[in-house]
Amino acid sequence: MKLKQWLVMAGLAAAVGLTSSNALAQNNGGGNGGGRGRRFGGGNFDPAQFQQRMMDNIRDQMSVTNDEEWNVIQQRIQKVFDARRDVGFGGGMRMFRGRRGNDNNDNNGGQRRGRFGNPSPEQEALQQAIDNNAPTDQVKAALDKYRAARKSKEAALEKAQSDLKAVLTPRQEAVAVLNGLLD
Repeated sequence: MKLKQWLVMAGLAAAVGLTSSNALAQNNGGGNGGGRGRRFGGGNFDPAQFQQRMMDNIRDQMSVTNDEEWNVIQQRIQKVFDARRDVGFGGGMRMFRGRRGNDNNDNNGGQRRGRFGNPSPEQEALQQAIDNNAPTDQVKAALDKYRAARKSKEAALEKAQSDLKAVLTPRQEAVAVLNGLLD
């Protein structure tokens, strides 16, 4: 995967993953400088502002001055972001969550929620089959379901990218490619 695409996906995942924790931190008094809920060097991270800055940056790079045109493009960019998040972080991010033991001492009550959001039900079922040393046929069935779900998400990403490409000029398409929105 290209470095720029990876960085875009990581930024999106961070923005999505921090939305709920930022809201919790603010509810717990973290927004008043109390140290709780503070991230990235002690400042209050607002995922909505982060995403808006990303969108503004892309709009500037694409030289879109017409608000109606930008609304169409922005909606399609958002669909690409969402689909890419589902494909890129719905699986394969286990390495960032750390190792889980099979004992009952996990402090998260069996939840597998990491910094990149909740895993899909298919991923959960596959992980449970692995953790429980399920029979081969059960692991294979869970793996097949996971792959089918992932393939469906990849198809949704391809459609979102195609829909975005359909409304872009060649120059805007080039900007989208360089920003990791299109292949």
